Amino acid sequence: MKTAQEIRVGNVIMVSDAPMVIVRTEFVKSGRNASVVKMKMKNLLSGQGQENAYRSDDKFEMVVLERKEATFSYFADPLYVLMDADYNQYEVESENMGDAINYLQDGMQCEVVFYNEKAISVELPTTVVREVVYTEPAVKGDTSGKVLKPAKIATGFSVSVPLFVEQGDKIEIDTRTGEYKSRSK
Repeated sequence: MKTAQEIRVGNVIMVSDAPMVIVRTEFVKSGRNASVVKMKMKNLLSGQGQENAYRSDDKFEMVVLERKEATFSYFADPLYVLMDADYNQYEVESENMGDAINYLQDGMQCEVVFYNEKAISVELPTTVVREVVYTEPAVKGDTSGKVLKPAKIATGFSVSVPLFVEQGDKIEIDTRTGEYKSRSK
């Protein structure tokens, strides 16, 4: 059990018999009233979001999720199928994949997250390297500040990149924010 004040982003807690992952927390202390913690959370099973305020000394049951290394195998609409080193297959529904769909490639290593022995989501590495499939050529003379242009990767996802990035370049993308990090060799 943890108090509301001790809960951090990424923790999973039980709220009304539903596992909720914490998306954002904010500690608010006013002069007259008791301090409260505002939490934005998402239901792990249904994907529904909610925002609540709790007293800072309210107690919550923590949920420990199991994680396994796996490799993405294939997409069988509406399920994404992943396989671990022992050739066990895990199916994750497309609505539970979140932003991972934008970066997923055949044979990609990732982590499958389980709740009650059911695969509920996939976590990717923090950065991935992808090839730019299409981007407009740079416009000469447009060097005023940080100028970005859209670039598409093989999955169809569009990333804002600097002007010097060209079609065929490999770029590093932060999977948490979807932002360009660097050009790689």
